[in-house]
Amino acid sequence: MTASVTLADRYVDAAMRSVPEAQRADLAAELRASIDDQVEARVAAGDAPEAAERAVLTDLGDPDKLAAGYLDRPLWLLGPRYFLQWWRLLKLLLWIVIPCAVFGVSLAMVIDGASFGQIMGAIWPLALTVGVHVAFWTTLVFVVVERTEGREKSLPFQEWSVDQLPEPRPRGAGLGDLVASLVFLVIAAGAILWDLFIGFVPTQPGLSFLAPGLWPGWILGLFALMALEAALAITVYAVGRWTAWLAVVNGVLNAAIAIPAIWLLMQGELINPAYFPTIIGEEGAEVGAIVSIVTGFFIGGIAVWDTVDGALKAYRARRA
Repeated sequence: MTASVTLADRYVDAAMRSVPEAQRADLAAELRASIDDQVEARVAAGDAPEAAERAVLTDLGDPDKLAAGYLDRPLWLLGPRYFLQWWRLLKLLLWIVIPCAVFGVSLAMVIDGASFGQIMGAIWPLALTVGVHVAFWTTLVFVVVERTEGREKSLPFQEWSVDQLPEPRPRGAGLGDLVASLVFLVIAAGAILWDLFIGFVPTQPGLSFLAPGLWPGWILGLFALMALEAALAITVYAVGRWTAWLAVVNGVLNAAIAIPAIWLLMQGELINPAYFPTIIGEEGAEVGAIVSIVTGFFIGGIAVWDTVDGALKAYRARRA
């Protein structure tokens, strides 16, 4: 007659299913001996054999988890060993790859003559798809590394040290920031006036890149906004930090500059329509159209970046 299979037999068999065959016999014998010793101790203490066996197996827990402990095998997708490296790299890739993909596709669709609705309908699924792929493949690489790199070996990623401590973040409200902002505004104003009245093409004196019709109304309006930008920079320096209201004013000024500029580009009234045909010839009109599109993306990107930068500085100053 075949001996009946006990709970301990079933437990050992379940635990050894995920163990490599070369280690199975030794680990099974070790586990069986451990179970028998604990059962005998409980029986000696007065427990019934069946109750003692059940209690011991209950204390041991899930057999698959026990086997993973024997093999030093992680039971998580990504454990603490590489978590911070994974998280930092993933955030960096998402901030770089998604905007680049969206910018490239948007630029190509604009050049191809797509409407605003078509572009919006394309970039949101694109951003989601790219984000999912970046997250999946980055995580997969770290999972493979964590499960194939032995604990006794050196880490494939650099371990943290005090040398990696970041420098304190600048508040954006120092004297250097003020001087840089004012110098940039003065140079920009001078370049605009030089372009309108003298030009930057030596072979074509007076040929301006900006449309001559922008003077005086649009140019004077731009200079007024630039003066407000200078006043904002002085105010930030005087206050000593960015605040929420200053960040809001910064965003409003960026919008007041970027929106009219992009609208003028769409109307063909920002860049001098004769500029590229005069320099290049017959292909100048097509080149001018492409430059207008790229310029629009550049203006919008700078406005968004500066607005977000001001908001982040205000947030950090508030936390500090």
